[in-house]
Amino acid sequence: MRFELLKILLVDDNHHMRVLLTEILRAIGVRDVFEATDGAEALKSLRVNQIDIIMTDLAMQPLDGIDFVRLLRNSPDSPNPMAPVIMITGHSTHRRVQEARDVGVNEFLSKPVTARGVLSRIAQVVDNPRPYVRTDGYFGPDRRRRADPDYTGPRRRAADNQPVEGEKT
Repeated sequence: MRFELLKILLVDDNHHMRVLLTEILRAIGVRDVFEATDGAEALKSLRVNQIDIIMTDLAMQPLDGIDFVRLLRNSPDSPNPMAPVIMITGHSTHRRVQEARDVGVNEFLSKPVTARGVLSRIAQVVDNPRPYVRTDGYFGPDRRRRADPDYTGPRRRAADNQPVEGEKT
């Protein structure tokens, strides 16, 4: 992967976390790192910078990570609704992870962050991008990571009526 070509936006109200993430990104070769202290500032930055990946904290004021991603994905004037988002947080309860997933977060990274974790999530959004899905109540990356050949429940999307490779019919 050519990390030196990536443009990454860090969104975190904690200066020390932004410094740590910037150092990790620079160590793997990322040259262009932009910073914002909350979701509102991040949206402004996205309007003037071409960003490849957004890494955002969940808990910020006045606009937290969940609300930021919701606006990014759904606002009619969003500067880049399909930008991959990696949510970083110390609040990695199942409910918070599900909430982040349901607003359109691509990947989730729990604190304390490590270089390996950052590298892994960046590689995931670059090397294995998921298609984006638009429904009445959701826009973002497909929340299904893989087809489960053992799943026997009802299919909910029109494309799901097509047989899945390896699925029993």
